[in-house]
Amino acid sequence: MSADVPAGVHGDPSPPVPAARRGGSRARRAMIAISALVVLLLVAVSVFAVATVRRPLPQTDGNLTLPGLDAGVSVLRDAQGVPQIYADTPEDLFRAQGYVQAQDRFFEMDYRRHVTAGRLAELVGDSKVAIDADKVTRTFGWRLVAEEEWKILAPETKAYLQAYADGVNAYIEDRDPSEIALEYTVLGTSVSVPAPEPWDPIDSLAWLKAMAWDLRGNYDDELERAIAYGGLAGAPSGTADPAAVAQDVARVGTLFPTYPTEANRPILDPAEVPTTSEPVGIEIDDAEQTAYLPTLAGSELQTAVAAADEALAAVPVLVGRGEGTGSNSWVVSGEHTTSGKPLLANDPHLSLQAPSVWAQVGLHCNEVGPACGFDVSGFSFAGFPGVIIGHNADLAWGLTNMGADVTDFFIERVRDDTYLRGDDWVPLETRTETIKVNGGEDVELDISSTVHGPIVSTVLPMDKVAQSPTEGTPLGDYEVSLQWTALEPGHTADAVFAFNLATDAQDMKDAAALFEVPAQNIVFATTDGHIGYQAPGRIPVRASIEGPVPSDGTWPRPGWDARYDWTGWVPDAQMPGVVDPEEGFVVAANQAVLPAGTTPFLTTDWDYGYRSQRIRALLQEEIDSGRKVDVETMNTIQNDDWSPYAAALVIPLLEQDIENSKGVRNDFAAEGQELLADWDQHMDKDSAAAAYFAAVWRNLLEITFWDDLPESIRPAGGSRWLAVVQNMLEDETNAFWDDRQTVSVVETRDEVLNRAITSARLDLTTELSKKTTDWEWGKLHTLSLGHVVLDNDAVPGFVRSYMNPRTVSMPGGSSIVNATSWDASSGSFEVTSGPSMRMVVDLDDLDASTWVTVTGTSGHPASKHYEDQLGTWAAGETYAWPFTAGAVQEAAKDELTLVP
Repeated sequence: MSADVPAGVHGDPSPPVPAARRGGSRARRAMIAISALVVLLLVAVSVFAVATVRRPLPQTDGNLTLPGLDAGVSVLRDAQGVPQIYADTPEDLFRAQGYVQAQDRFFEMDYRRHVTAGRLAELVGDSKVAIDADKVTRTFGWRLVAEEEWKILAPETKAYLQAYADGVNAYIEDRDPSEIALEYTVLGTSVSVPAPEPWDPIDSLAWLKAMAWDLRGNYDDELERAIAYGGLAGAPSGTADPAAVAQDVARVGTLFPTYPTEANRPILDPAEVPTTSEPVGIEIDDAEQTAYLPTLAGSELQTAVAAADEALAAVPVLVGRGEGTGSNSWVVSGEHTTSGKPLLANDPHLSLQAPSVWAQVGLHCNEVGPACGFDVSGFSFAGFPGVIIGHNADLAWGLTNMGADVTDFFIERVRDDTYLRGDDWVPLETRTETIKVNGGEDVELDISSTVHGPIVSTVLPMDKVAQSPTEGTPLGDYEVSLQWTALEPGHTADAVFAFNLATDAQDMKDAAALFEVPAQNIVFATTDGHIGYQAPGRIPVRASIEGPVPSDGTWPRPGWDARYDWTGWVPDAQMPGVVDPEEGFVVAANQAVLPAGTTPFLTTDWDYGYRSQRIRALLQEEIDSGRKVDVETMNTIQNDDWSPYAAALVIPLLEQDIENSKGVRNDFAAEGQELLADWDQHMDKDSAAAAYFAAVWRNLLEITFWDDLPESIRPAGGSRWLAVVQNMLEDETNAFWDDRQTVSVVETRDEVLNRAITSARLDLTTELSKKTTDWEWGKLHTLSLGHVVLDNDAVPGFVRSYMNPRTVSMPGGSSIVNATSWDASSGSFEVTSGPSMRMVVDLDDLDASTWVTVTGTSGHPASKHYEDQLGTWAAGETYAWPFTAGAVQEAAKDELTLVP
């Protein structure tokens, strides 16, 4: 080309491109290509993710084959996905229930059976938390007890459990784990995930042990007494002076006040219950009776008690435990209702998790009669056939935790492979078990038991203090064993089906006699107009021993002295109950069943009755006003958020003069205090006063008790602590008001109240806003549901976000009817437990009943029913509960037919 030829001529219309621009063009083309690849990759990942999360979703309409059926079974689901199952035989009914619950909840079932068998590390991998849980559960031997239980169950119960297991296995057979649940896919990124083992009826029975464990009686209080004694005892360690011991025991006793019978009514009027005989009394010399206890203040035994406490805390929470675990239930006779027939309400306060502990279901025989008698609907446990709480065509029932003392800790003297009984050293019962760890080394576990039960203080051993021998004879080490009613085979599984088939009060009494663990309060009502209460449970009888240390099971007992052994069980005929009480209603909300001193002895460690008394007051207000109670009234009471804490504390708080260090009124702190002046004492989620009061209560407990008590037993803030503080308010110089850390100053009540008021204002300034007008209880008091397995730091955040339902703001609080409890010792106001479900049954029109659960029916996060009830539940609302065939058919959105 000639140098004179202009660029861009000779067929090249484009101007020359500088080198830099040529590079930029290539870069741009590369970026476009990369962008396209990223888009394709994102699309591929999205498609894969959608396919992965949706793969486990079950078929809920059309036809499916279920081997073993005698005839076709219909499964109708409503807008919330609740299955209503119709079959010709009981076996077909429970086979279909097993199939359907495996469709919806199999991973939850699989997780539960791994926990109850002490095989959690096989599922989730080499985790210390999982291995520790397995060690404790193996020590209990839940599955071993369940295997023995199987041998004594009624033949029909065995048939139902086997049919349920067959249904579960029909669903999981030949399915890849990724087709069953998303959780297996997530776990598969870090551990081996083989095909799930077939379901066994023993898996269902073992689950009942977990339920019983979480709902056991006063073991927490018993251990807390022992731990508090070690910290508060003034008597020198080892002294046997009865007077000194009695003084120390009494100081501990102030932290466990007697039940306030005059203020908060027990469930039953003692006049309505037949008198029973007292336990046989045993006279023991005071010095002899108390000789073992002062050593409880010594470091060696305190270490054993602390080790027992740590071990028992390692068991995963499956139903509910700790502060707030309980329930509300009540029943109103037709004389006080709009329809003239009874109404029944129940809302168990349990651990709140995803998925919910409850699985709603209806189980209906196509023709109800002698050959197939089930026509029942309510709340079941995924993993166990039948309905645990609900109603049939004739009767409704609700359960609340009785809190009976069914556990005792025994202080044992252990030397090598023997333990002390009287003057003899007898052999320990021992066994060795192997814990398989997915991706890790096997763990060998040596388990020892005494006549009382397994030794729990050696499961997760802590460093021990050597003990000096006495008179040249080695006394061995102190250890702690646990005796618990559920560690003996029982008939609770039989009771579940007896409840489902009950039609009258006698049926309920008979079923209650089988419901041995956990000890529950049962309220019931019938369509023909009767209401009632029955206490079930296997309750131990203890000898009555006079002395400064109670022998009623509230304190650990000397295992070497046979006089402290259980002597039998309270006869079924002596368990309290009533039918059609004179006042026309029964409220059972974990309060005392009977006043102190009334037999049979059940426990002294009740919930202190603030919730139950509030429910009684609201019902009585309706009755006294002449208004009749209806379903809406019952729902309104369930959501009542009036605070008994405020009723006790607001006036003393308002009486405080808030001054700064110079003696001048502290206007900044007083802004918080002033919120209480015209507060209605309701813990509404939009209330500024409620937020402030909660902060005052949290700080009051910290200032008052943290200097006196070990971290493990700091006040969580439940009803017992309200009773303690109420008693202390009358004593301005109670020793607990004084802060041990300020050696030269002795604080009094008013100084502590002032500090709580001032610090609460500062705390909420940091936690919410400087402006009190910005404060809302619901901004602090939130519920963040966590997945039962995948809500932990080892799981990527985006996975946790997907698996965990959204956070919701909540009203209510601890010891409030709307019992959305929080743990004051944690410093957080987050909800730790609450109404896991709510139901109201109308015995006049069963289709007018209402229900709701905290999450939804499905355990699959991709399902629209994974958390579709959460918003309704959080708002205190409920859904229609269809029961009759016509109502179920009308509400049906899907129909699945299972064919032989």
